[in-house]
Amino acid sequence: MQKNPADRILMLLKMRREATAALIATELAITKEGARKHLLNLANQNLIVSNARSEGIGRPSTYYSLSPQGMARFPDSHADITVQLLQSIKQVLGENALDLLISDRESKVYQKYTDALSDIESIEKKLEVIATKRTEEGYMAEWKKEADDYLLIENHCPICAAATECQGFCRSELNNFQQLIGPAYRICRTEYIIENAPRCTYRISKAK
Repeated sequence: MQKNPADRILMLLKMRREATAALIATELAITKEGARKHLLNLANQNLIVSNARSEGIGRPSTYYSLSPQGMARFPDSHADITVQLLQSIKQVLGENALDLLISDRESKVYQKYTDALSDIESIEKKLEVIATKRTEEGYMAEWKKEADDYLLIENHCPICAAATECQGFCRSELNNFQQLIGPAYRICRTEYIIENAPRCTYRISKAK
């Protein structure tokens, strides 16, 4: 079912972090007046905030982004029960048991992605597959080329509560990305949702 324009605007702002009314109108194929009307309604619901920014000669441009209430429209999956289970594992079975659980998950995820990437050599095709699968899992992922590097961007984290409680999940995902991309490249995390960044971003550079 097609999402209504307001929901599509929220999704666009989640993916882009911020956008002008003109950009939103273009992306959604609606008029600027229609975009402004929807933006006003979303602002009245406290779902978005605006920021005027001077960009040289002329009137400042207004950029819109999600408010905390708007961000809450993209919730962490089963956050409370996940955190409770992780805390119980640590308390009852100890840190070692939690490490084993994360290691087992890492192996299973790696195998699933390895199967999807079999016979793919191109870094760009690999990133396309990884981003597609991550999006299917709720990460709203995309990739971009930036000069000689690549960026793998996750605009949402469906396991944020679990990752905040136990950062071993994040380390295992970074390990998996490195193995999947291969030794010709090095990957590092440059933005981190659990450190209050709006997204997680991984920079992928050629190994030296």
